[in-house]
Amino acid sequence: MADKFGVVVRTDPGHGVLHQLTGVIARRQGNITSVSILEEKPGEENIYFEIETEDPPAALVADFHTLTIVRDVRLVNTLQKIYGKRIIIVGGGAQVGQVAIGAISEADRHNIRGEHISVDTIPLVGEQPIADAVRAVARLPRARALVLAGSLMGGDIEQAVREVREQGLLVVSLNMAGSVPAAADLVVTDPVQAGVMTVMAIADTAKFTVERLKNRVF
Repeated sequence: MADKFGVVVRTDPGHGVLHQLTGVIARRQGNITSVSILEEKPGEENIYFEIETEDPPAALVADFHTLTIVRDVRLVNTLQKIYGKRIIIVGGGAQVGQVAIGAISEADRHNIRGEHISVDTIPLVGEQPIADAVRAVARLPRARALVLAGSLMGGDIEQAVREVREQGLLVVSLNMAGSVPAAADLVVTDPVQAGVMTVMAIADTAKFTVERLKNRVF
């Protein structure tokens, strides 16, 4: 069974750096599950990979060092292991803050028992910025659930919600005006409870499944 590990490679800057690094991984029959180009520093590049391979990580590290562009290679824990599943809270600042209180408090309870759940927030106003943010959540690594926290959401935001749900993202909405609640998986009136229920819905250590609920609005 292939093991997954993280690796940060520090290289000289220039064209074709990523091509050379991925070539090394391919020759080891490695499967790249995630790649990020970290913030560049003057005169160097830092690239983070999450890789699955049946070969020992040390063998791949040695292969990287054969490239003249490589300055340093570090094995690290994967972001999945450290930060785990992500909940993204989007909407008005006051409502976002209240949802975060519930989500962070509940996540702490599960993380103590071995879970890894992190909570991210972004206060936004306006139909298009929120719709863009909703669609972008589906592109975020490890994102498992989205909470829409506001007083009025509809239009293109509703369409964006339906799109990300089709991609497997759980969407929880506050009980607000507009058409978004009708498009969400779960609607919760109290923002703190919305945060708590979202964490419970994605936690392996909780006995709570949205699909088994007889009511969808709370």
